[in-house]
Order: sequence, then C-alpha cells, then structure tokens
Amino acid sequence: MNLTIAKDVRTELVISKSRFICSLKKVKTEEEAQEFIKAVKKEFWDATHNCSAYVIDEQHQRSSDDGEPSGTAGIPMLGVLRKQELNQVAAVVTRYFGGIKLGAGGLVRAYAGSVSQALEEAGMAQKVKMGLYAFSCGAGEAGKIMNLLYQQSLFSLTDTEYGSRVRFTLRMPEEQKARAEAWLTDRLQTPVELEEVGFEYEEILIKNGLQRT
Repeated sequence: MNLTIAKDVRTELVISKSRFICSLKKVKTEEEAQEFIKAVKKEFWDATHNCSAYVIDEQHQRSSDDGEPSGTAGIPMLGVLRKQELNQVAAVVTRYFGGIKLGAGGLVRAYAGSVSQALEEAGMAQKVKMGLYAFSCGAGEAGKIMNLLYQQSLFSLTDTEYGSRVRFTLRMPEEQKARAEAWLTDRLQTPVELEEVGFEYEEILIKNGLQRT
C-alpha cells in the first residue's frame, strides 16, 4: 500500500525535563526533504539537537543523529516511518536538553516516541493512482450518453470536447477500467474501449493514527 501522512504536523513531548519537538512534513523528493530539515534547523537554531529521518521511497531513505550518540535518534526515527510503510515523509525531532541524561535506551524511546506521537496526529493517507481515460461518440448521441455518465459511481466525467465527434474524458482508479468498459458497453449497447490519456495521484484518508502490528 502506498501510504503517506494525511497532513503536516508539529507535536511536543517532554521527557525528564527535555523537550522533544517533532515536525512532520510530506515531501516528494530528497531535495525537498533536505530543504525542510535545513528550515527546521534554522528555526530551532538554539536547540541542543535537530535529529532527522526521511523516506521518499524504498531506495531513498536517510537519517541523522545530529550529535546524539550513534544509533540513538535518527535510526529509531527512521524505523518508525518504515514500520508504518510510509513514503514521501520527512521528520525532524528537535531536542532542548533538560539537564537529565536519558541513556542510550531512553534516547531511543524518546526519539521513536516523539515520531509516533506526531504520526498519531497526522493520520494516514493512501496514494491512489487515478487513470484518465477517453472515448468518443457521434455528436447526435452526446446528450444521451452524458446523461448516462452521471448515473453511476465507477468514474467521474472530467472533460468533454465537442467537434465532429464528442470526446469524453473519465477519471477513475486504474483497477476500475475493466468494470467501466463493461458498464459502458452494456449501457450503450456497443463495444467501448477506453484509451488511457494520462494519470494522477489522489490521497485518500484511510485512518487516523498508527497502524498497529
């Protein structure tokens, strides 16, 4: 499942007087993720640490401990994002040291817990590939066909081009194409083959909070 966060958020957690501020953002590229991390570091320039992790896809994942003991911050943060099977999301956890050392285990729990708390608030969205498909008819049939197109929920009509023939563009999830062709063939009583003319992604909110495994 192609998951990302539903919205950008910022949350705060206080553990043994240290403040952990988690900033989460949807990002499309590594460059965008790195710019976000730089922006958060600039905003919280006086913080003790600004640790980060991001996942763009399976091949593009990075993390940074930013001065915390190796493996106690960035990797646990990345682990939370990966466990939730997220893509195109960046996390920065800003720490203001409160004077009490947490130890390696405490740091791991704090950084992972900070990201988990932010994900609870952000919610999950599934990225669904929506296909754009076209078919044509004679000008004299257009009115009747348009009325039929509004009588179903398999797809939406996104564009109508008028000329010697009328061209309809439909938008639907890719897996709906065969059903849409069958429905059109049945209703129009003539074989209909949809031509793919493009695609786009749509984010659909699937849940609030984390996936429990």
